[in-house]
Amino acid sequence: MSADAPRHNLHGGAWLLADMSLNIWALSIIKWLGAGYPTTQLVFLRALTGFVLLLPVIWRQRASFHKINDPALHVLRVGLSVVTLTASFFAIARVPFALFTAISFTRPVVTMIMAALVLREVIGVKRWIAAGIALLGVILAANPREAPWSLGLAALAIVVVTGSAAIIVTRRLREAAPIVLMTFYTAGIAAATAPFAFSTWAPISPSHLWALLLVGVFSQVAQFCFLRAHYHGEAGFLSVLSYFSLVLSVTVGYFVFSELPGVQFAWGAGLVIVAAALVTLDARQRQD
Repeated sequence: MSADAPRHNLHGGAWLLADMSLNIWALSIIKWLGAGYPTTQLVFLRALTGFVLLLPVIWRQRASFHKINDPALHVLRVGLSVVTLTASFFAIARVPFALFTAISFTRPVVTMIMAALVLREVIGVKRWIAAGIALLGVILAANPREAPWSLGLAALAIVVVTGSAAIIVTRRLREAAPIVLMTFYTAGIAAATAPFAFSTWAPISPSHLWALLLVGVFSQVAQFCFLRAHYHGEAGFLSVLSYFSLVLSVTVGYFVFSELPGVQFAWGAGLVIVAAALVTLDARQRQD
């Protein structure tokens, strides 16, 4: 680990917090509207809106596209992202927000393990302990013995695997220009989902149009924050820190959707907060 790694991790953590907040609001809109529209239509609109927002930046930074390294990895990342987004949008409309978030938080553990195996990143003992605490918290919060089986839960299992893999591929592409990554992401997802979206297209209510466009805006800005986070920080550090979004999601679920988690969920969320605090303090100590 380089001497600058702790400082870079803190910068990455700040970008990740912005990414998590924006994504939670985008998912809140999808949860509100998702069951009324085909999932592929929602994914397509999200990607298309993001691509349109990017067009001025793409033109200004067109020199970045003169040489694109590892095109196969870009295509793989798009494919994994298509599956992850589609499964995620399907699930969020069909399971409670708190449960959706709790199960999704097995992703950081899977990502951290993939980072150690694939990227050969060194995951310190403190972070492995923090990951174990966070995983225990997720199990308590999800309370799998009482969670009814549904297609939404099945979709979440897919999200865990493909979402973790997409993060690892993004790490492999860290030297690529952010505009290249964002263009491949938005244009690729829009192109991949367009045939499915148009074949099942549902008329959009005028009152829903602005909300659906905001999903694209929030998600596009979040994507930029995500890329900057993984440019600055290590995947293992960011994976554990991302557990903090559980707190944000529960807050939104309570105030927006009137979802009140039980006591067991509160204990689990508390462990997640402890894990996030441990990894953040560890980064600050390394910086000092």
